[in-house]
Amino acid sequence: ARQVEIELTAEHWEILNLMRAFYKRRGLSPVMRVLVMLVEKELGPDKGNSLYLLKLFPESPARVASRIAGLPRPANCV
Repeated sequence: ARQVEIELTAEHWEILNLMRAFYKRRGLSPVMRVLVMLVEKELGPDKGNSLYLLKLFPESPARVASRIAGLPRPANCV
């Protein structure tokens, strides 16, 4: 997180833990569309949208969050 200048908060950890659980079940890091749906399902519509995720993990939420979570890069991220 320091490398990308993100100070982790409880909101960041909610997303990181969801992504780790998804990876444990599926063996894949969630791509952005799946991440948004996962967050919406688990944390509600206020957090389950791309704008919220962009505030937490700028530029590419799925890629940046996967990196911080220690997961492989999502399949469609360049």
